[in-house]
Amino acid sequence: MSHSPMMADVQPPPLRSLDDFILGSARFAVPDFRNFERLNNRIINNLLYYQSNYFLSVIIFLALVGYVQPVQLFLGATVVTLAFLGFVWAAENQASVRRFRRTHPSLSLSAILGASYLFLTVLGGVAVFLFGIAFPILLVLIHASVRLRSLKNKLENKLESIGLKRTPMGILLEALGQEQEAGS
Repeated sequence: MSHSPMMADVQPPPLRSLDDFILGSARFAVPDFRNFERLNNRIINNLLYYQSNYFLSVIIFLALVGYVQPVQLFLGATVVTLAFLGFVWAAENQASVRRFRRTHPSLSLSAILGASYLFLTVLGGVAVFLFGIAFPILLVLIHASVRLRSLKNKLENKLESIGLKRTPMGILLEALGQEQEAGS
């Protein structure tokens, strides 16, 4: 049985402790929105460092929503996945989309979620989409924006940046055109 070379090396980092993630030792601060490069750096590095915690949080939230509205959640997840894959395909095959993705990562994510929202409006699954998919993504981005990086976070990100494309978040960030930012 052969494995895809890209997926064979994928190794998610360990779950970070609750104390480090949101409790006692966690430090939070409102980001400086005037320094977009620094904010982007903080978000990307927190996404890499806490990716297992974020993944688990999103899965728990999706399980709760899926329990209440399974068909609508499946439909919403399918639409978002197709929109994301379409965006990645367009970015890989169109230089103008690739430049936009690299220079405007927040707008790129907003475009994917917005296109998904519009399509789901037509299908009637808006509430499930907003609470089941967009809300957990929003919570992850808020945490990644306001969580200050500790020395351990910075050191681990430097070590993980060597093998960036071997983590699920590294692959996702690469697909969004942000791999060059990680580890800084």
